[in-house]
Amino acid sequence: MTTSRPWTLSGFGDEIDPDPRVQIAVLKALGAEHIEVRSAWGVNVVDLDDAQLDELAAILQGASMGVSAVASPIGKVDIALDPQLEVERLRRIIRVARALGTDRIRVFSFFRAEGVSVDSTRDAVIGAMSLLAAEAESAGVVLLHENEKDIYGDTPDRVLDLVESVGSPALRLAWDSANFVQVGIEHPHDEGWAKLAPYVEYLQVKDALAETGEVVPAGRGQGQVADTVRALRDAGYAGVVSLEPHLAEGHALGGFSGPAAFGEAARALAAILRELEIETR
Repeated sequence: MTTSRPWTLSGFGDEIDPDPRVQIAVLKALGAEHIEVRSAWGVNVVDLDDAQLDELAAILQGASMGVSAVASPIGKVDIALDPQLEVERLRRIIRVARALGTDRIRVFSFFRAEGVSVDSTRDAVIGAMSLLAAEAESAGVVLLHENEKDIYGDTPDRVLDLVESVGSPALRLAWDSANFVQVGIEHPHDEGWAKLAPYVEYLQVKDALAETGEVVPAGRGQGQVADTVRALRDAGYAGVVSLEPHLAEGHALGGFSGPAAFGEAARALAAILRELEIETR
């Protein structure tokens, strides 16, 4: 069974190299015509000044490289902070997204201080995410919530609570199998796909070992990546599949792989796509 339309292959360019020209060159060598932009020259997208943003847009345009999403850090802050501060940062990110030609922005649902229970933050998180979604809806962009560890929406049940409670068409989901494994979801696809599938509009690809939480290439961990890819194929998905390998190092605001490890991750994903007869562009 081959998909009628190819999926859009993309990847986090800054996992390859800080220089966007190197990012583009490696992604193109791997067959991708799109990039997910988290940082350039070591500067996060939320901190790019206007000159840097103009230069980045020109580089991407000159290389005919599309932008699948802006991987923002919105929501990777303590929920105890004033949510209007994140709304202001989102406005800057929306400017970045428009300059780079995309309407998709990755976001998160807030950290909490040590010793603070996740349940006690629920109402504040829903309120803050509702403000962000309203801003996005007004601007005509879509927020893609990633199920990152240590935020409110880190398990399938809480992600479902979040997206349904906010109830905005401007808030949808980016599915990340590895992150679910790292928070103790032993079988992410079996435990979460059916309930979250109606809201998933973006696939981020990395895998993880349940025993240690170590990130590994797709198909080598317990993330059930192939099962999710198959389910998307069978549902007629023709969206983005974006590599976020995290094979060399990871930290609160992102991760790094380097060109060689990124290539290894790309080949592991390609093997799954080939087995399931899914074409990419």
